[in-house]
Amino acid sequence: MAQAKAVLNNVPSSPRKMRYVVDMIRGVDVDKALNILKFSTKHPARQIEKLLVSATSNWTAKNEGLNPEDAQLFVKEVFVNGGVTLKRWLPAPQGRAYRLRKRSNHVTLIVDSRVAPETAEVETVETEEAPVAEVVETAPKKKASRKKSSDNETSEQPVKKTTRKTKKAE
Repeated sequence: MAQAKAVLNNVPSSPRKMRYVVDMIRGVDVDKALNILKFSTKHPARQIEKLLVSATSNWTAKNEGLNPEDAQLFVKEVFVNGGVTLKRWLPAPQGRAYRLRKRSNHVTLIVDSRVAPETAEVETVETEEAPVAEVVETAPKKKASRKKSSDNETSEQPVKKTTRKTKKAE
């Protein structure tokens, strides 16, 4: 049975606070995790609860005809990555300003079933491999670069520049 994934991006909560909630449900059955999140006093628990319901519905969409309760779904993987940090100014004493960092995060949750998938018998067909003719390609030959020899340059001698001083001297 395939695992299902749900991603929540740009959650306006600190990654540190979100990781605290996420650590409570990692590796737990989905039903138990929903109860933990429902009765948690932490603010990010509401968003994780919605994400878990979304991942469960993604799993049901992938595995049509299977009941999530019979499959014993559990939270296989869940992790929190830092998102964009908005930088704002907070007025401070004596005309100064402190930097206020509004942090956000991205949460990825993967749900899988504990029940082993039923393996279908796969028929193997043996085929004889025909000998493959080898194709040998030769690379095009490189052309030799032109070299200027001193013998050819006798006719093309550089012209001597004339200046006013040299004209008067002649």
